[in-house]
Amino acid sequence: MSGSIARREFLQGCTAVAASLGTAFTSHAQQKKMTKVRIGFIGVGGRGTGHVRNLLKLPEVELKAVCDVVASKAENAQNLVEKAGQPRPAIYTKGELDYKRLCAREDLDLIYVATPWEWHVKMCVEAMKQGKHAATEVPAATSIEECWELVETSEATGRHCVQLENCCYDRVELMALNMVRKGLLGDLINAECGYLHDLRGIMWAGNGEGLWRLNHSMRRNADLYPTHGLGPVAMTMNINRGNLFDHMVSMSSISAGLNLFAAKKFGKDSPQAKLDVKRGDVVSSLIRTRAGQTILAVHNTSSPRPYSRKILLQGTLGLIEKYPTARIHVEGKSKGDSWEDLIEAYAKEWEHPLWRELEQKARGSGHGGMDFILNYRLLQCLTRGEAPDMDVYDAAALSAVTALSERSIANRSRSEDFPDFTRGRWRSRPPVGVVQA
Repeated sequence: MSGSIARREFLQGCTAVAASLGTAFTSHAQQKKMTKVRIGFIGVGGRGTGHVRNLLKLPEVELKAVCDVVASKAENAQNLVEKAGQPRPAIYTKGELDYKRLCAREDLDLIYVATPWEWHVKMCVEAMKQGKHAATEVPAATSIEECWELVETSEATGRHCVQLENCCYDRVELMALNMVRKGLLGDLINAECGYLHDLRGIMWAGNGEGLWRLNHSMRRNADLYPTHGLGPVAMTMNINRGNLFDHMVSMSSISAGLNLFAAKKFGKDSPQAKLDVKRGDVVSSLIRTRAGQTILAVHNTSSPRPYSRKILLQGTLGLIEKYPTARIHVEGKSKGDSWEDLIEAYAKEWEHPLWRELEQKARGSGHGGMDFILNYRLLQCLTRGEAPDMDVYDAAALSAVTALSERSIANRSRSEDFPDFTRGRWRSRPPVGVVQA
């Protein structure tokens, strides 16, 4: 029996024991309140350091330990923590497996992971097995097997595993959630979203994210980064909470952008210009939910274009579109078939309470304030003993798009079914509500 199969069968057995006791272990985690949340942090490069800065603004946070393979980055985080008035945290810098020593500490409640994608599951699983909640940067997993490993470990240990999808907390996305929950758009029937971001320079930079992002594009023809656009859509459509992603098909364009960019940067005869890039420049996926809604998700990081997450929500009474400008049309309210400016015409009445109450505190904290609100809300849930807005089932469902799109593309856009990571619990799980700070 292979190690992965044996591990999965063990975790499934633990979950079965939990069910036989009449309650899922995860419910116990949701009931425990905390006055302080003791945090360990793995990976403090650019993204991780941004999270550290935001966490240090929250009074309930104690940042106790930091791990990074680059000692200077861990030491920089130490300095930030000390400057914020907290004791200097311990650091773990003895190689790529030193995160295990951090996870084994007894004085931690939550471990953040902000490392390259291929490390996310290993580190989250280690954290949960050591009795800590885990919060990981996106995507949480890169394969269906990894998605199941996160789900089964969370269920077996009773620890949360949260995907840090900051785009769920941007202003327009939160306002749209408020509008959908209160019925302004009627019933949702369709959405468009994606990640359309020119990353050619970053992928050929030879440092930072460029050290590993390019490698994934060379190996996989798939939607490698689905969660920024799809996360907010999933939240408004109640995915895993009364609704599910059911099946999807994907199609890829040719791959040209990265090679053309390399030819300009390094020369047309350079090794970089001749690399075999598997991922097509534009990957389009069409998803259908159990409730009958359709979602178009697009991935495009190899073309010259302005940044966009292509957010569009179509309801039976109207629609919202975020890019290139935030606008709305509501039947019976908007004139004729014209658009209205979403912020100017609707923010006063429909601003989400979280954004209204936290906008000033969130200023200057990264990505227009949504990074701060993401961390605020996660810590709020933990201190109140509540389930997080986006849990391990959401991390799995959103991350699964990469593997399913890869399968579909490889098989001439064959339809691929989504696993039900909740094993039927989606029918009784309540939707994410409109909460206040």
